Amino acid sequence: MNAGEVGRRAFVVGAGAAMLAGGAVSPAAAGVVAGPLPDFHPVLKAELDFPLAWGTSPVRDFRAWRRTARATVEEHLLVDREDRTPYAPEFTDRSPSDGYTRELVTLSLTRHERVRAALLTPHGRGPFPAVLLLHDHGAKFDIGKEKLVLPWYDDARLASAQTWADKYFSGRFVGDELARRGYVVLCADALGWGDRGPITYEQQQALASNFYNLGSSLAGLMAREDARAAGFLAGLKRVDARRIAAVGFSMGAYRAWQTAALTDAVTATAAVCWMTGLKEMMVPGNNTLRGQSSYYMLHPGLPRFLDFPDVASIAAPRPMLFFNGGLDPLFPADGVQVAYDKLRAVWHSRHAEERLHLKTWPDLGHVFVDRMQDEVFGWLDAVL
Repeated sequence: MNAGEVGRRAFVVGAGAAMLAGGAVSPAAAGVVAGPLPDFHPVLKAELDFPLAWGTSPVRDFRAWRRTARATVEEHLLVDREDRTPYAPEFTDRSPSDGYTRELVTLSLTRHERVRAALLTPHGRGPFPAVLLLHDHGAKFDIGKEKLVLPWYDDARLASAQTWADKYFSGRFVGDELARRGYVVLCADALGWGDRGPITYEQQQALASNFYNLGSSLAGLMAREDARAAGFLAGLKRVDARRIAAVGFSMGAYRAWQTAALTDAVTATAAVCWMTGLKEMMVPGNNTLRGQSSYYMLHPGLPRFLDFPDVASIAAPRPMLFFNGGLDPLFPADGVQVAYDKLRAVWHSRHAEERLHLKTWPDLGHVFVDRMQDEVFGWLDAVL
């Protein structure tokens, strides 16, 4: 950085500070700083006070607050809520495995497109508890559901899937582990992954902007599809509709708690490595500021009303588990603490602290390794 750039950076930061202090700022101070962020981003962050959060909202009845908060989230998804398209499932590629049966199911999660998902069913009479399993982002698009369910139907994807499982899941396929433990498991591709892709990292932002130009939303579509998938799972005769969990890692964790906020079909949630306060995440160097992947989790205008943990709290007082890695570079420790404090306060207000399990794994980063999985599995057995 040359002397001119240093001077420019100091001037820009000073301008933002002056605005926070209520001072006048010359029009020449307008610009962009590292991130990229607008030079006045401290002002915008300071204005985010999340007025609809439980405890801040003027709505004091919790059930009424849940309805109001959920309606606010739904409004900002920009995707029609009332999609009653029949699922019309088609089952194929049925294959027995160790203690469970594997099959593919193709269904309509919206009126626009048929989606292929992996469906695992334990041996026995049922009905069984079930898990809506939600895959991560990882900037790896050739596989989606295959990150979590062994692709018995596609040898070409097996090597890629195993490499991913080795990197993040201690070599395990989480869906298969859950099926062996007696859970029906449903796992589908989000748009852009696996059968519905692959896109490239650089195409995400254009895809999202094209959705906006079409009066819709990429993130909103994913949210609606996940909620519809939970409804499909609840309607299967083999499933006990009173015992359905949403489980995910990374972006899948975001999807899990978001789904629980949007539908009561989810009765418990386990979210690993995706929870933070928004303002604490919006700092120079954070991955969110790069755009691209963040568009799958961006609902324009929603932060004027609710923070991430506020949205997750719509699911209270149902059982919820949140894990984070103390060495996770994507979620600063102060952001995780802010979120955990908010979540704890909501469940405490419902006299349901025992239903909320918050934990930081100090020696781990952005992973969902075997010891974390084992604790999640045990927790699911206890709450479902």
